[in-house]
Amino acid sequence: MAIRKLRFAPCPFDAAALVLDATSLKKHWPHLHGGDQEPFPDVPRAKALIKAVGKAPKGVDADRLSERLQTAWLAFHLGDFAEAYNTGAALGALGASVAVKALGIHTAYLVDDEDEHIARFELAAQLAEAAVDALPEEANSHYRLAFALGRYSQGISIAKALKMGLAGRIREHLENTLQLAPKHAEAHLAMGVYHAELIAKVGALVAGLTYGAKAAKAEEHIASAIKLTPKAPIVHVEHANVLRLLYGKRREADIQAALGKAAKLTPRDAMEWLDAQDAREQLG
Repeated sequence: MAIRKLRFAPCPFDAAALVLDATSLKKHWPHLHGGDQEPFPDVPRAKALIKAVGKAPKGVDADRLSERLQTAWLAFHLGDFAEAYNTGAALGALGASVAVKALGIHTAYLVDDEDEHIARFELAAQLAEAAVDALPEEANSHYRLAFALGRYSQGISIAKALKMGLAGRIREHLENTLQLAPKHAEAHLAMGVYHAELIAKVGALVAGLTYGAKAAKAEEHIASAIKLTPKAPIVHVEHANVLRLLYGKRREADIQAALGKAAKLTPRDAMEWLDAQDAREQLG
């Protein structure tokens, strides 16, 4: 698969505030990846990935793969999304997890053009789909695809998204994620948003009968995510989003409280800084 050359606007996050470098990455990994349950890419992990895929790119053995994946993830956490994406994408399915996450977070927060937004999430979905084919037992193969398809569907009309069958595909891959990794907080968040968005866009009756979407399920998944990663700003941002979709102004106090929690949390990497900054902007 040819990798499209992309231009990345710089992330305004000041990484100097983090005590994070190549030597301390493993120490901080459990906190940085509590949300997505991504395994630390040490050499044994790299060997397992290569074995699962069947082969690595030319010139890449387990040691080299481990080094490149750690480089890519460190770049992601420090806000160098271009480096994270380019390094991950060059590894194909083996680097798709970091490539899709870097492309997705950068696009969500730092790309303003709507057409480019859609095009980049379409590319992210293609990368993730290749990972699902090559690494179907990896939870994040499925989660990255659900994430990319979800963001892509938000950029097109609801009628087009439903006609393309995206709702069913998103749910399928989120369910696969949670079956493989029950404590995947980001998948719980996405599932909560999935239920809430369908109810908001097609109505509770149609959403329930056709897609099995329920307000109670949305809140249940959000509660699971908050319990799993209470210090991650995104869980509170998405909590506010789900409350807004389901209840609107009737729950405005709760929406503001959730955003307030996100805004006050100390970010542990560039993504969390962008999430908290989004909460602050919504608070006005």
